[in-house]
Amino acid sequence: MRNRTKKEQKQLDEMISLLILVAGIAGWYLTGTLKGAGIVAGIGIGIVLSFSIWRSQRFKKRMQQSGIYDIDKMTGRQFEEYVGTLFVSRGYKVIYTPTTGDYGADLILKKEKDVIVVQAKRYKQTVGVKAVQEVIPSMRMYDATAAWVITNSTYTKQAQTLAKRNHVRMIDREELISMSIEMKER
Repeated sequence: MRNRTKKEQKQLDEMISLLILVAGIAGWYLTGTLKGAGIVAGIGIGIVLSFSIWRSQRFKKRMQQSGIYDIDKMTGRQFEEYVGTLFVSRGYKVIYTPTTGDYGADLILKKEKDVIVVQAKRYKQTVGVKAVQEVIPSMRMYDATAAWVITNSTYTKQAQTLAKRNHVRMIDREELISMSIEMKER
């Protein structure tokens, strides 16, 4: 369950309110009484609450399966090694670059003709443009066919814009969770 923006949350709240209002009106129309309208609206609220509880439980289970809380506690280098393990499980050959003088790439992934440079960022805050700026020139340095930035967090709008313009793939917290669960199921 990704973090919603205030605008998205407001739209969701308005949609739920409208749904409950429609349920109340339908109850009034069907029974012709205020009591009937209240019962149907109450059933609508119950359904919304049940769905919210179900989503919350599913979210918690997914977080536990992924091990994301352990990932959040890793050092930067441990996170790089974890990302490498993820891609080894997907059939990539992984080369770790030195911690200094890496020319903007933390890992190099190779599979068939693909050479992918990866900037791995284990952050508590959103990842900004600097991560994208670092990985772009590393493509030339390592003769890569693609560049990726992978994080346990999310990205700023500016980072997403720069990445899109430069064809850099951005793997955020949600996709990392999915990849982690997939690796554990193999």
